[in-house]
Amino acid sequence: MSFFKKRRESKFLNAFPDAVDIVVRGVKAGLPLLDCLKMITVEAPEPLKSEFRAIVETQAIGVPLGEACGRLYERMQVPEANFFGIVIAIQQKAGGNLAEALGNLSRVLRDRKKMKGKIQAMSQEAKASASIIGALPVAVMTLVWVTSPQYINLLFTEPLGNVMLVGSVMWMSMGVLVMKKMINFDF
Repeated sequence: MSFFKKRRESKFLNAFPDAVDIVVRGVKAGLPLLDCLKMITVEAPEPLKSEFRAIVETQAIGVPLGEACGRLYERMQVPEANFFGIVIAIQQKAGGNLAEALGNLSRVLRDRKKMKGKIQAMSQEAKASASIIGALPVAVMTLVWVTSPQYINLLFTEPLGNVMLVGSVMWMSMGVLVMKKMINFDF
């Protein structure tokens, strides 16, 4: 389920800045906010379409638009959805230039997406290095076993060799876990 949730969130986040831009252009053209949201329910790709349809339907039964947009975060728990709900709720209560606020939000969303891509690209290099470092002892041991099995057999036949083998596996496991912890981080 976690895989499907992350995939749905990823699809939502990929299309979300474009949806915010549709709202910005609609508001600048003089359309009401609700009509802009209805356009998204028609034109946007699926995870976004159903979430904005839920906003429009919730507003249609009498829930204020700011609160309906705030509920988006309950269904799609990503910070970007929370930002959108907060911007709409503040605008509904305090007023102000909605197009400018949503334009800034769209720019922030696109910048976050670029930064996330950069972080993933940089961490891929570290992951490749970590996998090479983690596989190197096994590869060397296999090559030594193929070329001179009498050297490696001591690890399996002698008690001190068994202790050394267990110690090596423990230290390598700890090293791999530390590298994994250093490389994997949330943005």
